[in-house]
Amino acid sequence: MREDQDGGGEWDDGPVSRPYTVTGGRTRPRGNWKFDLVDMVARTAHAMDTTFFSPERSRILQLCNAPISVAEVSAGLALPLGVVRVLLDDMMHENLIEVRVVAQRGIVTDTNLLGRVLSGLRAL
Repeated sequence: MREDQDGGGEWDDGPVSRPYTVTGGRTRPRGNWKFDLVDMVARTAHAMDTTFFSPERSRILQLCNAPISVAEVSAGLALPLGVVRVLLDDMMHENLIEVRVVAQRGIVTDTNLLGRVLSGLRAL
Protein backbone atom coordinates (compact mmCIF):
# COMPACT_ATOMS: atom_id res chain seq x y z
CA MET A 1 0.00 0.00 0.00
CA ARG A 2 1.15 3.47 -0.84
CA GLU A 3 0.06 6.90 0.20
CA ASP A 4 -1.51 9.21 -2.36
CA GLN A 5 0.62 11.99 -3.77
CA ASP A 6 -1.41 14.52 -1.80
CA GLY A 7 -1.33 12.43 1.41
CA GLY A 8 -5.12 12.01 1.33
CA GLY A 9 -5.22 8.33 2.23
CA GLU A 10 -4.39 4.90 0.97
CA TRP A 11 -3.76 4.43 -2.72
CA ASP A 12 -5.99 1.36 -2.92
CA ASP A 13 -8.92 2.54 -0.79
CA GLY A 14 -11.44 1.55 -3.43
CA PRO A 15 -12.47 1.40 -7.06
CA VAL A 16 -12.15 5.05 -8.06
CA SER A 17 -12.76 4.49 -11.78
CA ARG A 18 -15.28 1.65 -11.53
CA PRO A 19 -18.43 3.54 -12.61
CA TYR A 20 -16.48 4.96 -15.55
CA THR A 21 -15.36 1.51 -16.68
CA VAL A 22 -18.78 -0.09 -16.16
CA THR A 23 -20.36 2.28 -18.68
CA GLY A 24 -17.48 2.27 -21.14
CA GLY A 25 -16.71 5.88 -20.26
CA ARG A 26 -20.19 7.19 -21.06
CA THR A 27 -22.03 9.43 -18.63
CA ARG A 28 -25.34 9.64 -20.50
CA PRO A 29 -27.61 7.08 -22.14
CA ARG A 30 -27.35 6.81 -25.93
CA GLY A 31 -31.08 6.80 -26.54
CA ASN A 32 -33.76 9.37 -25.93
CA TRP A 33 -35.40 7.46 -23.08
CA LYS A 34 -35.18 9.15 -19.70
CA PHE A 35 -35.39 6.54 -16.94
CA ASP A 36 -37.33 7.92 -14.00
CA LEU A 37 -36.68 6.64 -10.48
CA VAL A 38 -40.08 4.99 -10.31
CA ASP A 39 -40.17 3.50 -13.82
CA MET A 40 -40.64 -0.26 -13.51
CA VAL A 41 -38.30 -2.42 -15.61
CA ALA A 42 -38.32 -6.17 -16.23
CA ARG A 43 -36.28 -8.64 -18.24
CA THR A 44 -37.53 -9.81 -21.60
CA ALA A 45 -37.75 -13.33 -22.96
CA HIS A 46 -34.63 -12.58 -25.04
CA ALA A 47 -32.48 -12.36 -21.90
CA MET A 48 -31.98 -16.08 -21.47
CA ASP A 49 -28.27 -16.88 -21.15
CA THR A 50 -26.40 -14.44 -18.91
CA THR A 51 -23.08 -16.28 -19.09
CA PHE A 52 -21.37 -13.69 -21.28
CA PHE A 53 -22.61 -10.57 -19.50
CA SER A 54 -20.66 -8.38 -17.14
CA PRO A 55 -21.38 -8.90 -13.43
CA GLU A 56 -23.44 -5.70 -13.39
CA ARG A 57 -25.61 -6.75 -16.34
CA SER A 58 -26.09 -10.23 -14.89
CA ARG A 59 -27.16 -8.71 -11.57
CA ILE A 60 -29.60 -6.35 -13.32
CA LEU A 61 -31.21 -9.31 -15.08
CA GLN A 62 -31.48 -11.17 -11.77
CA LEU A 63 -33.12 -8.16 -10.16
CA CYS A 64 -35.47 -7.76 -13.13
CA ASN A 65 -37.00 -11.24 -12.94
CA ALA A 66 -40.05 -9.41 -11.62
CA PRO A 67 -40.78 -5.75 -12.40
CA ILE A 68 -38.60 -3.51 -10.25
CA SER A 69 -38.11 0.25 -10.05
CA VAL A 70 -35.02 1.95 -11.42
CA ALA A 71 -34.25 3.22 -7.89
CA GLU A 72 -34.29 -0.36 -6.56
CA VAL A 73 -31.97 -1.53 -9.34
CA SER A 74 -29.53 1.25 -8.42
CA ALA A 75 -29.69 0.28 -4.74
CA GLY A 76 -29.33 -3.42 -5.55
CA LEU A 77 -26.17 -2.78 -7.54
CA ALA A 78 -24.80 -0.17 -5.12
CA LEU A 79 -24.00 2.00 -8.14
CA PRO A 80 -24.92 5.64 -8.80
CA LEU A 81 -28.21 6.25 -10.56
CA GLY A 82 -26.49 7.78 -13.61
CA VAL A 83 -24.45 4.62 -14.15
CA VAL A 84 -27.54 2.44 -13.81
CA ARG A 85 -29.45 4.61 -16.30
CA VAL A 86 -26.67 4.12 -18.88
CA LEU A 87 -26.66 0.34 -18.32
CA LEU A 88 -30.46 0.10 -18.49
CA ASP A 89 -30.51 2.14 -21.68
CA ASP A 90 -27.97 -0.18 -23.31
CA MET A 91 -29.89 -3.24 -22.17
CA MET A 92 -33.20 -1.83 -23.40
CA HIS A 93 -31.70 -1.21 -26.86
CA GLU A 94 -30.38 -4.79 -26.85
CA ASN A 95 -33.92 -6.00 -26.02
CA LEU A 96 -32.81 -7.53 -22.71
CA ILE A 97 -35.12 -5.43 -20.54
CA GLU A 98 -38.29 -3.46 -21.09
CA VAL A 99 -40.05 -0.68 -19.27
CA ARG A 100 -43.30 -2.15 -17.95
CA VAL A 101 -44.76 0.80 -16.09
CA VAL A 102 -43.77 4.31 -17.05
CA ALA A 103 -43.96 6.99 -14.39
CA GLN A 104 -46.14 9.93 -15.26
CA ARG A 105 -44.02 12.89 -16.22
CA GLY A 106 -44.71 16.31 -14.82
CA ILE A 107 -46.45 17.24 -11.60
CA VAL A 108 -47.59 14.26 -9.57
CA THR A 109 -50.83 14.88 -7.71
CA ASP A 110 -51.61 11.26 -6.79
CA THR A 111 -51.01 11.11 -3.04
CA ASN A 112 -51.05 7.29 -3.08
CA LEU A 113 -48.15 7.26 -5.55
CA LEU A 114 -46.25 9.83 -3.53
CA GLY A 115 -46.78 7.74 -0.40
CA ARG A 116 -45.45 4.61 -2.14
CA VAL A 117 -42.40 6.51 -3.40
CA LEU A 118 -41.74 7.86 0.09
CA SER A 119 -42.05 4.38 1.57
CA GLY A 120 -39.65 3.02 -1.04
CA LEU A 121 -37.10 5.74 -0.34
CA ARG A 122 -37.31 5.08 3.40
CA ALA A 123 -36.73 1.38 2.73
CA LEU A 124 -33.48 2.20 0.92
